[in-house]
Amino acid sequence: MSNETELCPACRHGVRPGATFCTQCGSPLNNRGARKEGNIDHAQKAALEFANRHGFSDPGSISVVSAPASPMPHGPKTMPDGMPGPGGGTTMTTKLELAPASAGKRLGAAVLDWLGPFAVLATTFAIGIAGITQTRRNGFIVYDTGLLVLLGSIGLGVTVLYTFVILGLEAKSGNTVGNQLMGIRSADADGYAPGAGVVFVRGILTGGLLLLGSIVAVILSALGLIGLVLWIALPLMFLGVVWAVLVVISNAWDKEGKLRGWQDIAAKALVFDVNAGRNPVTTGGIQGPYSFAPMDLPPVQPVASPVPSGPATGTRHNTKVQAAPGQAAPARIASGPTAPAQATPVASPAAPAVQPSHDPNQWRPPSASFPPVPRTTATPQNPAEQAPAVQAPAVPQAVTRTPQDTLAVTAHPDDDVERTQMRPGAARAQAVLRIRIDDGQDIQLGGSVLLGRNPAPQPGESVEQLLPVTDPGRSISKTHLHLRVDGDGVWVTDRHSTNGSAVTTPDGLQTRLHPGEASFVRPGSTVHFGDRSFHLGQA
Repeated sequence: MSNETELCPACRHGVRPGATFCTQCGSPLNNRGARKEGNIDHAQKAALEFANRHGFSDPGSISVVSAPASPMPHGPKTMPDGMPGPGGGTTMTTKLELAPASAGKRLGAAVLDWLGPFAVLATTFAIGIAGITQTRRNGFIVYDTGLLVLLGSIGLGVTVLYTFVILGLEAKSGNTVGNQLMGIRSADADGYAPGAGVVFVRGILTGGLLLLGSIVAVILSALGLIGLVLWIALPLMFLGVVWAVLVVISNAWDKEGKLRGWQDIAAKALVFDVNAGRNPVTTGGIQGPYSFAPMDLPPVQPVASPVPSGPATGTRHNTKVQAAPGQAAPARIASGPTAPAQATPVASPAAPAVQPSHDPNQWRPPSASFPPVPRTTATPQNPAEQAPAVQAPAVPQAVTRTPQDTLAVTAHPDDDVERTQMRPGAARAQAVLRIRIDDGQDIQLGGSVLLGRNPAPQPGESVEQLLPVTDPGRSISKTHLHLRVDGDGVWVTDRHSTNGSAVTTPDGLQTRLHPGEASFVRPGSTVHFGDRSFHLGQA
């Protein structure tokens, strides 16, 4: 074994061979035994040295390399998405902000979505127009438009079918082929999937004129009015294309951050850039994941304790009675007469009457293991002081017993029952629930509450509170929500509101409320109704 002195890597103090920590600074010395000469596998050591000299990696090992920090200017570092990150540590690249889609990306997505159907429609109409033949009958020129009607109907049918498919896809997920390629998503006013109603309104406002021109062209062609097709239907379709382009890029003229276009304002919709920001459809809507920062709630109100208060500490008796050698421990007086027995009287010094304390940790023999011991005790002077095992008597002056007597057994409270008895406590205080509306109102909830722009109960309905909420944007229905307190939570029911409601739990999961169905909401959750919201807390 080598006698080479080893030093602590922290304080450079000499350490004992085989020590696991430094006795000077306390630093741990890991794997000391592996560095002892007797424990080294010399073949493996030679292989490691050869690998290190030639730059080879050891088979079966994982190379851990510390990457050099990239040079950055002094001051707070900035992450790729603009969020400040700590010193040289790991930076979080999660996108938490929302970014509106630009007009260029909107137009690109629309072109990618509708270029195929428009090409099919234009091709079928072009072939149909080229296949028109004319004949002269009774001095009139008659055009044969059968091919145009056939191909135009096929093209229009394919376009309508494609329209329903792509609009259904967008209504369910906010995504289309063009949206996917351009990195944008459409959503409703709350940031969720837009739904069929929103998509239908946006589609009619954007491509309604183009659809009207196509239908007029098919009808006029079927009637053989080719001249009107060229002078009415085609210009109408051209105007429809121009109008659709203007509507798609109309958010460029929006004064509120280029967030909404004309079709978005009419349908109460939004379009977001998911490459520059997060996707609200899959991350909890506009509100995003719930913030775990606590809200300012009123101070906690004192409630009655269910445990009854005990006696004062100063009144507790902790005096222990020491039995003399050969003397029995104090025992409660038997109510019945005892059998006489001959025994040698044992003088006992007079002692003041004490109140024995119950020590649950003090061992006492079980009462069932010993038979009753006959003994003679002195009768107390005052018979009224006798109590059936509640108050201990004074120590008797003379006790007579036989040599077979054993230690007297003191009754323990636990010996009277076979199982633990539950102490009846005070009734549990009912939780006090409060809501904090986003405009700062703090309201304590009663049994049942109606909340809305101007809430009113239904005929025959009885509620305790009517809670009107100011909403200049009129996103809240007249009677939007019904709240019913139940224990530690609230049952929330959407009263078939126009803009719907949703609940965000403390862990960030957001769920829409189905109209007419009650959902149980626990404290710490946020309820969204229209463009407003409130936080449920417990005082």
